[in-house]
Amino acid sequence: MKIVISPDSFKGSLSATRAAKAIGAGVQSALPDAQLVLIPLADGGEGTVEAFVTAVGGRVVPAAATGPLGGRVEAFLGVLDDGKTAVIEMAAASGLTLVPDDRRNPMLTTSFGTGELIKSALDLGCDRLILGIGGSATNDGGVGMVQALGGTFKDETGDQVGFGGKELAGIRSIDTSNLDPRLKRTSITVACDVENPLTGANGASAVFGPQKGATPEMVAALDAGLRNLAEVIRRDLGIEVETIPGAGAAGGMGAAALAFLGAELKPGIEIVLDAAHFHEKLDGAAVVFTGEGRVDSQTLGGKVINGVLRAARGRGVPVVVLAGDIQPEGYGLIDAGATAVLSIVDRPMSLAEAQERAAELLERAAEQAMRLFGANFEL
Repeated sequence: MKIVISPDSFKGSLSATRAAKAIGAGVQSALPDAQLVLIPLADGGEGTVEAFVTAVGGRVVPAAATGPLGGRVEAFLGVLDDGKTAVIEMAAASGLTLVPDDRRNPMLTTSFGTGELIKSALDLGCDRLILGIGGSATNDGGVGMVQALGGTFKDETGDQVGFGGKELAGIRSIDTSNLDPRLKRTSITVACDVENPLTGANGASAVFGPQKGATPEMVAALDAGLRNLAEVIRRDLGIEVETIPGAGAAGGMGAAALAFLGAELKPGIEIVLDAAHFHEKLDGAAVVFTGEGRVDSQTLGGKVINGVLRAARGRGVPVVVLAGDIQPEGYGLIDAGATAVLSIVDRPMSLAEAQERAAELLERAAEQAMRLFGANFEL
C-alpha cells in the first residue's frame, strides 16, 4: 500500500523532514510492508530551503548575514541541482526565531540580511530566485533588503535612513540607480502565503505587527510609515503597491519585492508542490498524512495542509491531519476535505513537554491512525 507523508514543520520542535520520518515510522509500525513516499513540505517560511533541496536535489550553502537586530547571524540558502536556481528563506536571516522574546520590536528590526542572502545567490551565479518570506521579524517594508542591494532611501536632510520600521515615516525620496544590476537579469518568485495589503486594518502592521512585538501605539506608527513608503514609491517609481494582495506579507516585504525586484508573488505551497511533483506522486496512494504544530484559522488559508488537501481532493485520496494543538476552527479542515483531524497529544501536558516529545507523540499518533484506517482495508 502506498502512503504519502507530507507534513509541514512542527515549529519549535520538528523540521518537516523529521516530522515526516516520525510519521513514517508510526505508519510502518502498523503496516510494515507499506510503500512510504516522504515529501516534507513548506509554504515559504522555515523549512522552505530544506523542502526544495529534498524534493528537487541540490545543496545548502552557509552564508553569514545581518540579523534582524543588526548583529551577524549564521544563515544559509539553497542552490538547486541546475546550479542556476537559488532558494532563500527570509526566516534564515530576518526571522522572528532569531530575536529573543524580550527584544521583539518591529520598530527596530531590519530585513537587511535577506538582501545579503539575495546578493550571495547572485554571487553564486544564480539567475532564478525563489524567495520564501514567511516567519519574518520585520515590519520595515523591505527597505533593509533593498538597502543591502544598493538602493537608497533618503530623509529630509538627504541622508540614508537607518534600520527598522521607525524609519519609514521619515523617507522622503528613493534612489535605485545603484541597485545591483544583476537583478534585472534575474527571475524572482516570492513564495507568499497571505493576501494582506500593505496598509490598513488588514495590512501588515495591524495583522502581523503584534506577533512581532508591536504595541497598539507601534502598530499605528508602523502603518503610517508604510503608507508614507507606498506614497514615495508611487511618486518616485510610478508603482502602486499599497493595495495589492500580498504586499503586506512579511511586514511589507511583498511590496518591496514587487516594486524593487520585479518579482512575482505566488502561493508558497503551490510553488513547493509543483517542484516536488506532488500531484503525480499522489497517483495510487491509499492515504496522505500531513500536519503541523498548530491547526487554526490560518491553516485554512494558503498553508501546507490546505495545499495538500486541495491536491488530494482532486485525486480522490483521503487525508489524515496530525497536529499538536487543534483550535476549534481547525476542524473546518473536515469541510475542506480532510478525513480526520487528530491531536498527537495523548494526555494533559505542558507545551514544553509536548515539544520535547514531539517525534515520539507524532510517531505514536500516526501508528494509531494507520491501524484504524487500515482496518477498512482488512489489514
